[in-house]
Amino acid sequence: MSVFTTLEFDEVDAWLRGYAIGHLTKLEGIASGIENTNYFVTTNHGEYVLTVFEKLTAAELPWYLELMAHLAGRGIPCPNPVARLDDGFLGELKGKPACLATRLRGRSVGVPDVSACTEVGELLADLHLAGQSYSRPMANPRGMAWFSSTAERVRPVLSADNAVLLDEELAFAVGVRADVLPRGVVHVDLFRDNVLFDDSQLSGVIDFYFACQDSWLYDLAITINDWCVAVDGKLDAERATALVTAYHKVRPLTEAERAAWNGMLRAGALRFWLSRLFDLHFPRPGELVHAKDPTHFERIIRHHRSHPELLQSLLP
Repeated sequence: MSVFTTLEFDEVDAWLRGYAIGHLTKLEGIASGIENTNYFVTTNHGEYVLTVFEKLTAAELPWYLELMAHLAGRGIPCPNPVARLDDGFLGELKGKPACLATRLRGRSVGVPDVSACTEVGELLADLHLAGQSYSRPMANPRGMAWFSSTAERVRPVLSADNAVLLDEELAFAVGVRADVLPRGVVHVDLFRDNVLFDDSQLSGVIDFYFACQDSWLYDLAITINDWCVAVDGKLDAERATALVTAYHKVRPLTEAERAAWNGMLRAGALRFWLSRLFDLHFPRPGELVHAKDPTHFERIIRHHRSHPELLQSLLP
């Protein structure tokens, strides 16, 4: 949600003629995230979010946009893509694919409490169940092949100690039997900045452009690693237990998932350690871009490795 592609008021106003949503009254760049260009768009008819896609192509994007429409139609509070006058969701700006979606109310929370974690656990389970009827295939582009190739790129910039840690965690992740776990649509980026609260009530989930089909447990582990971990990498057991318990009440965990739980928490942390290392050391040029600290996930990995009993105790 950074601004890599600068847009001017008049060109966006002209672009909006492809929709039946009125004329532009306000345009504001959103300065967070690292993947796409996003603007808040206000017209005399309402408020929207305009996304210009920096990596995904026009051929790839229908899967994500139709997924959001599918989930929104089943009660998940996510952005609903706005159809153009030509009946498609996708347009073009500055030679790049672009879309418009409804703007959700609320804001993200900095330090979530137990109540917020409970709501997020329930939301994630609801999202997994609602996605079961979305049958179009989409393998995770950041699966094990991506883990290995990204590790090769970042290994030369690591300290000797961290290079050893990386190799050990890659080997450990390969040994996790994800193929036997329940799977379906996953968000895989359900961090605090992608969930909105309005008056302490969960009001929306955004940024589905890493979504794919993978194990649901992996998605839950990624969520725990952000919502229930302190800045020093230590797990908050109370928040984590609340989130997992709320999830389990909606979509009960299987015995195979219980067996893979510790491994998935470590694999989820490894995925974001790798991506943040890559973004830090091989950045793209952009305006209003905020590279995130990779050492945060290094600390999480080291904590998880040292406290396997604590991780297992979170399960209901």
